[in-house]
Amino acid sequence: MIVHARLAAIKGIRPHEWAIRFVFGGTVCVAAGLISKRFGPEIGGLFLAFPAIFPAGASLVEAHERKHKARAALDGTMRGRTVAGVDAAGAAMGCIGLAGFAVVCWLCLPHLATIAVFLLATLVWFAAAILAWWMRKRRTFRTRRARRRTLHVFRAS
Repeated sequence: MIVHARLAAIKGIRPHEWAIRFVFGGTVCVAAGLISKRFGPEIGGLFLAFPAIFPAGASLVEAHERKHKARAALDGTMRGRTVAGVDAAGAAMGCIGLAGFAVVCWLCLPHLATIAVFLLATLVWFAAAILAWWMRKRRTFRTRRARRRTLHVFRAS
């Protein structure tokens, strides 16, 4: 799978969808601030790491896919769920990288220059996200190969 960005897709987003994302993201940030005020910045920071617009974005992606399939007179429910699931998997991999970023900052900021820590943390974030992607891809490949073997044995008997 090749990762790419389609900037032309931004044209298809309606103003109310931008508003939903903005309100949801702002709500998550305010909630993180309130949690931080009540329980301290360490706990509040965990909630700031929540991908603020992901839930709104995932539901909008699913709705777009259903509408796209409906134009072709097809039921796009499964396709919408699949695309939203792939989006969720990517967000989870990014969160794994974000956890690595946070750990590096937490451990190194008291001892190293800020710019050095952020550069190191960014490299760790990138490496952790890529490693998570690679492990998922490898697991998916093994699962497919095992299914093929099972089908092959089934057909042979």
